[in-house]
Amino acid sequence: MTKLPDIDAEYLKETLAHLLSIPSPSGYTDIAARWVTEELDRLGIETELTRRGAIRARIAGRASQPARGIIAHIDTLGAIVREVKENGRLALAPIGHWSSRFAEGARATIFSDAGSFRGTILPLKASGHVYADDIDTQPVSWKQVELRVDMPIYSREDAERAQLGIGDIVAIDPQPEFFDNGFIVSRHLDDKAGAAALLAAIKALKEADAEPPVDTIFLFSISEEVGVGASSLLTHDIASMVAVDNGAVAPGQGSKETGVTIAMGDMTGPFDFHLTRKLIGLCEEHDIRHQRDHFEHYRSDNASAVEGGADVRTALITFGLDASHGYERTHIDAPFSVARLIAAYALSSVTIKRDAEELGGLEGFPDQPTKAARGSKGRRAD
Repeated sequence: MTKLPDIDAEYLKETLAHLLSIPSPSGYTDIAARWVTEELDRLGIETELTRRGAIRARIAGRASQPARGIIAHIDTLGAIVREVKENGRLALAPIGHWSSRFAEGARATIFSDAGSFRGTILPLKASGHVYADDIDTQPVSWKQVELRVDMPIYSREDAERAQLGIGDIVAIDPQPEFFDNGFIVSRHLDDKAGAAALLAAIKALKEADAEPPVDTIFLFSISEEVGVGASSLLTHDIASMVAVDNGAVAPGQGSKETGVTIAMGDMTGPFDFHLTRKLIGLCEEHDIRHQRDHFEHYRSDNASAVEGGADVRTALITFGLDASHGYERTHIDAPFSVARLIAAYALSSVTIKRDAEELGGLEGFPDQPTKAARGSKGRRAD
């Protein structure tokens, strides 16, 4: 059994805290992309950026094929100004899919042509002293909230003089808290905890001078929350891709805030049979706490890659996240376990060598089990 390099838990937490401090809603990710690239350079990893700032980082293996991809995203949820209202407040549309219920009361930064401003997202009826019980019965909708800017702005003309306008990006304060018992509470843990786990695994592999059996390409996408993160990010040599993202913790779900959760499928369908079970086998081999889950209302960078035409095997490993796309919580054990599994996967031997070629015959093509399990044989009804 290959010994795994040690994951630096303190580095993982410090990296997560720094990533959370950088505002990066989809469409406003340049600063985060710059920081991640500089951190990869510091770790001694060769990097390249796409035009819009998605990142590729490669650790060369003993062979170049079939290359592996491991991806996390550094963009987050946010909002965009859709109207400057007569009262000078800003109507918003969401960036990504999240409820205005979680936006109400949020502190935020607005990035305009004149610079940044601070403000609060409020329901249209925000004061019980004025609206009485109406504050509890108004609908939950993005059309029912507005952004109050902390400036003397009381009309549309005031807002326009301040150079606030349609299209300005709004970043929501993460408000992170790291507890001594291991719990982490913050907005935007999706997917900055995944990106931190990916960086921690890269650091461990580099410091151990570990050489993967094949080239491993670490990817950081910048538009997963709007559905197109990996659509043009993969290189043609990547034969399999493991996405790192959140796993929704809720009644009826298998995800937990500890260990790593292996997703068996999501709203796009089942993940690759062989790659998924390889990851489960690596958890068992290296004593990594794990569980399985299926996500009915969920998609990841895998979906955009396949929809973009990539012929890759896909799998999804997650850190359990309570109240995803809201005020989120996980435990450090979850991204730590994810980082260990990333390292284990990067160092594992290639199971399906035929994947080195884009096309081929049946030789080397894998099988799926069809033999009946012991004790499960039945009689066919005539």
